[in-house]
Parts: sequence; structure tokens; C-alpha cells
Amino acid sequence: MSLLRRLPALLSVVLLALTGLSAAPAQAAGAERAAIAAAPNFKAPFPCGQRWTYSHHSAEVRRALDFVRADGGATAGAPVLASAAGTATRHYQASGAGNYIVIDHGGGWRTYYFHLAAYSVPSGAYVAQGQQIGTTGSTGNSSGAHIHYEQLYNGTGQNIVINGAGLSYPGSYHQAYLTSDNGCGGSGGGAFRTWGSGVNVRADARLGAPVVATLSGPTSVWVVCQKQGDTVNAEGYTNNWWSKLRDQNGFVSNIYIDHPSAQLPGVPVC
Repeated sequence: MSLLRRLPALLSVVLLALTGLSAAPAQAAGAERAAIAAAPNFKAPFPCGQRWTYSHHSAEVRRALDFVRADGGATAGAPVLASAAGTATRHYQASGAGNYIVIDHGGGWRTYYFHLAAYSVPSGAYVAQGQQIGTTGSTGNSSGAHIHYEQLYNGTGQNIVINGAGLSYPGSYHQAYLTSDNGCGGSGGGAFRTWGSGVNVRADARLGAPVVATLSGPTSVWVVCQKQGDTVNAEGYTNNWWSKLRDQNGFVSNIYIDHPSAQLPGVPVC
């Protein structure tokens, strides 16, 4: 067969080869997009009902966000929670991340939690979403207590997504806020009835904390979490448990929650 008669067949082979080469990267890219789309349903790395503000420093190597509390509570010592289930490993870097934990969620996904004051789980432990893994601190190269948080896919930092929604990347604190539903659980929190009149709702579980709202009379409220705070003596009762009210974004003494228990059942600890 002459070269001229063979030329169409040769061109067909070359075109098929080129088509295969161009399809392979497209298929790989599609597979990676699908894997990223199938990421865990990450939640905030701090407890249910707490409100934190966050910022991004342009000098960060990856797409990290730093979180500090903005609801009147203390940042230092606050629980750090697993934002999704996985296997936790403990690490230490004196000149950088300090005490930190990495959680491997499978499928190429990992989250990082830097500058911990202390660890709450052993290295290699499997942790559930919402489980405490450490406490907020300022170890390593840090100028103050905060949670440095990252989401990585196959070792590459991703824009952080919480509950399926991407967070913004403000350059300083108090431009954006996030209230956590991590650790609330299906039965966490619930509706309760208050009693009394002129009941103050405060920014924290302290008698000296600023008043953020006042309940004029008995009303239905949604309690997202509770914690121990100042002891309150009122109406013939004594109690040091306080409830975080979702809609009023503040705390009220459990004395004014119409329930016989000092610590409300089925309500997580903040």
C-alpha cells in the first residue's frame, strides 16, 4: 500500500491518540471536583451556641482562618471540637503551630487545629464530630489565644466551608461572625418556658456581664447550650447553671427556666 493511501488511516490513529490524551486530564479533573464536592459536612471547631469572629492573615501558607470568641466568653481555655469525624493525631511545632491536632476524615480530607493549650484525646484516637479534641491556647508562634483552623484536600488547603457554605476571608476580626451548631446533636438544646418578670439576659454566665436583652414576662425560649457560671440566689433558689438563649444571644440563670432540674436535661454544655 502506498504512503498516500495509508495516510488517512495514520491520521485517524493520531487523532484518536490525541483525543485520549485530552480526555484523560478532563476525566481526572472531573473526578477531583466530585471528590471535593463530596467533602464531609464540616461544622465550626467550637461548641454549640458559641459565637466567634474570624480573620485571615495574608502571610498564611494555606487558606486558614483564625477564630476568637465574640460572645463575651473567654477564648483561652475554650473547648476545640472536631469539625467532622475521623482519626486524630497529635503534633508539636515549637516555632510554628505549637500543640496541634490533625484529623484525617478519609477520602483525602484533613482538618488542622493549631496553638492548642492542651490535648483532650490521645494520638491515633477516632473522634466523633463535635467531640472535644483540645483547648484553645497560644502555643508556638502565636500572639494570643485563638483557634487556627484549616481544611485540606489531598494536602492542599481549601477555602473553608462550614455547613455547606463557604466562609469569607476578612483581613481583621469583627467583620464576620460564626455561631456554632457543632455538638448540638439531634436532641441537643430545645424549647423551654421561662418564668418571672424583668429577667435579664447577659452576654456571659456572669452577674457582671452586660445585659443584652430583658424578658418582660414568661415566654418561650430556645436553649442551645448551658454552662456553669456565677452562683445566683433568687426567688428562694440557688443555682450556678446558666442557659444560652438562641434568639436573645445571651445567658440567663437556670433559676428562670421553668424546669425542676438545676442542669437542664438534653441540653449540651457550652
